[in-house]
Amino acid sequence: MPTTTRPLIIAHRGNSSVAPENTLPAFESAVLAGADMIEIDVQVCEDGIGIVIHDATVDRTTDGAGPVAALRSTEVRHLDAGSWFAPAYAGTALPVFADVVDLLLRHPDTALLLELKGDWPLEPTNRLLAEVDEAGVADRVLAQGFSVAMLRTLREAAPDLRRGLLISEFDESTLTLAADLGVVALNPPATLVIERPDVLTAIHDAGLEAHVWTPNTAELWAPLVEAGVDGIITDRPDRLVGWLSAR
Repeated sequence: MPTTTRPLIIAHRGNSSVAPENTLPAFESAVLAGADMIEIDVQVCEDGIGIVIHDATVDRTTDGAGPVAALRSTEVRHLDAGSWFAPAYAGTALPVFADVVDLLLRHPDTALLLELKGDWPLEPTNRLLAEVDEAGVADRVLAQGFSVAMLRTLREAAPDLRRGLLISEFDESTLTLAADLGVVALNPPATLVIERPDVLTAIHDAGLEAHVWTPNTAELWAPLVEAGVDGIITDRPDRLVGWLSAR
């Protein structure tokens, strides 16, 4: 049934159309734009520290090269993660996860959609989750991932932490897997929900949330809001805020 309830506005890698993705300027911009949640990607460095970056290598979004897993966090922190986007952001650093926790403390109304990339070992997972617990922000975190192994590790490390499974496709086995993993959300691509309304119905009938990725235009937002998605993960949270406010 169509709904008039506003979905959560989730800033994909921050306000990544106006500032370099997965950096503090993008996150602060998302907060200022009115996003409800910030979506981030975290890779684990060679020393077990979580670094906020999407790719498995630093090549695309920094002036460095090589796999994140082969670099120490101190090395990664000295890379320039802003010049590729615009000269005004030259010298912008890749955040460590602790920087994001500090941001959540500065902005108590902002929540976090946390994707741990790859399959983390238990020890660095525990270290990252300890930062969440010590800051008292666990109730504002939804951890998600495509990796079943990663979600099992998260369940072992923090069984009470809300978790979501990212999916690209949906069939009868998807809900079985979701139940087995104990997730609270199944997060599909926006196009899947638009093309197959039965997917959203099935997710909601199972008592799960659906936060869709990554529509960036009103043409796509409109049918998603009408269908009743729980959240929209977008590169244009600023525009989505304005579009929803005008409805």
